Amino acid sequence: QVQLVESGGGLVQAGGSLRLACAASGRTSSIDFMGWFRQAPGKGREFVGCIEWNGKTTDYGDSVKGRFTISRDIAKNTVYLQMNSLKPEDTAVYYCASVGRRRFAYWQPGQYDDWGQGTQVTVSS
Repeated sequence: QVQLVESGGGLVQAGGSLRLACAASGRTSSIDFMGWFRQAPGKGREFVGCIEWNGKTTDYGDSVKGRFTISRDIAKNTVYLQMNSLKPEDTAVYYCASVGRRRFAYWQPGQYDDWGQGTQVTVSS
């Protein structure tokens, strides 16, 4: 019921920055939370962060806390992931996801209803 499209991935040197965007369409009025996850080759999906759609509260995974920031442009139905001080271990496919639920385990990927196609982020050392 919600379509999500990520963009902004690419190649960057360690210590650099990237900003990812996730554009939402469809039944966007149903969204309560937007999450960011990432998946490296051979690994499971890791929680990066999330933002509450209306209240705009945020939380982050320990590995990115202090380096990544999530924000939302309400007019564009778009959520952003600003990534600073990038490390080689940040290399992964980054996904955004949405869920129409106000109380849930937001760090668990299985809790989310809709997912984007992902965008590749590669950090060189």
